Amino acid sequence: MGVRETAAAQAVLGLGALELRDRLARGALRAVDVAQACLDRIAAVEPTVQAWAWLDGDHVMTQARALDAHRSTGRPIGPLHGLPVGIKDIVDTARMPTANGTPLDGGRVPTADAFVVERLKAAGAIIMGKTVTTELAYLQPGKTRNPHDAERTPGGSSSGSAAAVAAGMVPLAIGTQTGGSVIRPAAYCGVVGFKPSFGAIPRTGVLVQSPSLDTIGVFARGVEDAALVAEVLYGHDAGDRATQPSPFPRLLETARAAPPVVPTLAFVRPPGWDAADADTKSAFAELVEALGDRCFEAALPNAFDEAAAIRERINLAEMAKCYYAYERRGRETLSPLMQEALDAGKAITARDYIAALDWPDILHAGLGEILERCDAIVTPAAPGPAPAGLGSTGSSIFNGLWTLCGTPAVTVPLLATDRGLPMGVQLVGRRGDDARLLRTARWLAGWAAAAESEGRGT
Repeated sequence: MGVRETAAAQAVLGLGALELRDRLARGALRAVDVAQACLDRIAAVEPTVQAWAWLDGDHVMTQARALDAHRSTGRPIGPLHGLPVGIKDIVDTARMPTANGTPLDGGRVPTADAFVVERLKAAGAIIMGKTVTTELAYLQPGKTRNPHDAERTPGGSSSGSAAAVAAGMVPLAIGTQTGGSVIRPAAYCGVVGFKPSFGAIPRTGVLVQSPSLDTIGVFARGVEDAALVAEVLYGHDAGDRATQPSPFPRLLETARAAPPVVPTLAFVRPPGWDAADADTKSAFAELVEALGDRCFEAALPNAFDEAAAIRERINLAEMAKCYYAYERRGRETLSPLMQEALDAGKAITARDYIAALDWPDILHAGLGEILERCDAIVTPAAPGPAPAGLGSTGSSIFNGLWTLCGTPAVTVPLLATDRGLPMGVQLVGRRGDDARLLRTARWLAGWAAAAESEGRGT
């Protein structure tokens, strides 16, 4: 139907993932209605946003019709029945291209699904297509633009996933984070980004950049929506040694529950605080003041000053090993940024790399005193709103230390500049305490909404 959206499609797109799920389950909506609304929206905004690396509308509608047919039989449906999900183009999808953001993998079509894609399909999700990633999920930007301002970066490396959710193309999307590749683009694009604890979601079938850091994450419009999709993905898989057998996580149930007591937050100025722009510093000062006795200020141990260098050392050393095959196949095809990173990784000594691997546990232990006094740390998701220009994906200085620690982190779009550009409020919890973090984030989002409606602001 071209680039014009019908009123019915716009009504569907205005619903969050949970509301869509409930209407689909009741039969008030069909999967084909939701899928078509998303396709109409993509047709309208994709020429500007450019979030998709691969999309086949016929395949989307085939999945939707099959899901509707299944529901008509009266058999049980999955927790994500009929919900379209965008998949970052470093996550393998059977019989669907996965090019990893590089011409070296152009035309690559995996024969098997990644663990997370298997889980999504089993839960009844519609695999909408593949979202744009930066080159091999590192720093060289892809084609995607920020939905709030096409002349600004959407962040990276999960640029397409964040932009697709922000632009209303899909209610949910999957990304990955090795430095700040979920939290930063979510903050820049004005959506919720959730990076679970390290090892919570198996990475089997996902491009390996840094086994000690790589983490699957999700994008959604609300905290509860993020909990809905993340809960489906948690688990143990023998193909990923970072995962462990564990009880089923009740992320959604916990996130939707009222906290037993009013949460306490600890405001932290992370290393690199001087990089924060004036809008960010001012907004967080106002937020802390508005929270009053619900928030106290805390300082990270001095050891955290080394976190950025340590994380980069691990990342580059492991990337030089993991991407060696790409370098051999076509170094000249790789961007100068990637070539420089691989050379830097090869220059790191075994001694320095092995020593760096001790730091995540050391740093997480250093958080103990702060996290014992609060429900979550609150801190900026980025130094400011999305920077102008498309030659960079922005700075991950406020994300990488939490990735290194393996702690869960979530960003919620609670702040904005005078020009309306979103700025994310990042919350960080204790490793393994993901459900509590999501509950605290939902509480904070509700508190901020109530404050705004009462004219108090944040």
